Amino acid sequence: MAVVPDQQQPPAGAGSSSPSPRLRVHDTTLVPPSPSPPETSLPLTFFDVFWLHSTPVERLFLYRLGPDADVAAIISNLRDSLHQAVRAFYPLAGHVRLTPGTSDHYELHYRPGDAVTFTVTECDDDDADAHFDGLATDEPREVAKIATLVPPLPEGGGLFAVQATFLPARRGLAIGVTVHHAACDGSGSTHFLHTWAAACRGGAEPPPPPPVIDRTLLADPRRLYDIFVQTAPSTEECEMAEMSADQLFATFALSKDDLKHIKDVVADEAARRGVAPPRCSSLVATFGLVWSCYQRAKEGSGAGAGEGPVTCMGLTVDHRSRMKPPLPDKYFGNCVGPAFALAPTGEVAAAGAGGLFSACAAVASSIDEAVRDIGTSSMAAWMDRIREVLPMGLLTVAGSPRFRVYDLDFGFGRPAKVDVVSVARTGAMAVAESRGGDGGIEVGISLQPAAMEMYRKCFADAMAWLHQRT
Repeated sequence: MAVVPDQQQPPAGAGSSSPSPRLRVHDTTLVPPSPSPPETSLPLTFFDVFWLHSTPVERLFLYRLGPDADVAAIISNLRDSLHQAVRAFYPLAGHVRLTPGTSDHYELHYRPGDAVTFTVTECDDDDADAHFDGLATDEPREVAKIATLVPPLPEGGGLFAVQATFLPARRGLAIGVTVHHAACDGSGSTHFLHTWAAACRGGAEPPPPPPVIDRTLLADPRRLYDIFVQTAPSTEECEMAEMSADQLFATFALSKDDLKHIKDVVADEAARRGVAPPRCSSLVATFGLVWSCYQRAKEGSGAGAGEGPVTCMGLTVDHRSRMKPPLPDKYFGNCVGPAFALAPTGEVAAAGAGGLFSACAAVASSIDEAVRDIGTSSMAAWMDRIREVLPMGLLTVAGSPRFRVYDLDFGFGRPAKVDVVSVARTGAMAVAESRGGDGGIEVGISLQPAAMEMYRKCFADAMAWLHQRT
């Protein structure tokens, strides 16, 4: 591969208080579907247009490489298998555009010759092991140092891009992927990644089932598209976090045992209050603990001043199985709707059982409401509700343990660390299954240094209280 001059890639939306890694770009190639499908246009559905102006989703996968790793073969296999995966998910090679002859109808347009951008870079550093460990840690690290490892989307409405970066001394490989949310939701994008990984590994194991690419399966009898296209949040509204030059990203792990402790606390508090316990799944328990700590940290630092007496957490619910008729599990596109957990700010921020119960109860109730509202006139008010809760200091969610991101083995082992880098701009928490496979959940949070210090203290105090209680 020909090496071009050193190129510094600034992170989107921020500078850095210390130098970002210098990346040498080896090459950028276009990877088309092979063989190419015919020219195709897929109209955006009301679920798709909901995300038209949203921040691209950026995921980063960090892999350790052995000292004898054949890096040329690794890149060749990644690129060759990407051809196969893109063939099955060919819309990702296209662009989002305004449908010709219309003023407000958008589509994913693919034509032969369109391709996914695949960039290979290399990062130099004197201490290779320390560099990899510094990126793959759960401890706070500067967003600027990981944002260079995910690619921007191609200009002109590009939908997908990949960047493979060899880390110092080629002891590790970072695979950064960026996807336009209007093309698909997290279920669809990670389905693509699992398909790519299986093709790259080869072997006798069957590949994941193919995607179902058919927008006509999603009916719109209430003409929700016309409502959403007029009221979809702008890019500025979607970037709800004010990202600073010294923004940090850290990961907080909850074991299966930790989650059981949270569920027990919520059940006991419900019994003490004489009320029915909320449906407290592991995911609800995670959201409840993180939200309570997040709100308590804001209250403690003064960052929540002026936000009002009610706080909100926004999450998304997959509705494939709830549509009428139900959509296939592997439907490729967007089929997630919002849920709004609302609770008194002071109750959520309270330490101990009270804060956990209030947060978990609000989250569980919001999911039940979101499920009930599917197929009703309440869906038309989604955008209005989003604008109502934005001033409340909204905490949102990206990712899911169901996506199994730590199972993404391209033939050189499972990832040592997976991050959703884009939460630094959206203010969301990034959620994934525990990398240890122990039934736990890990959460990525991005905050400015003072706020991160306060959040870490609140989280540590909450965990100590949980374990002391038991």
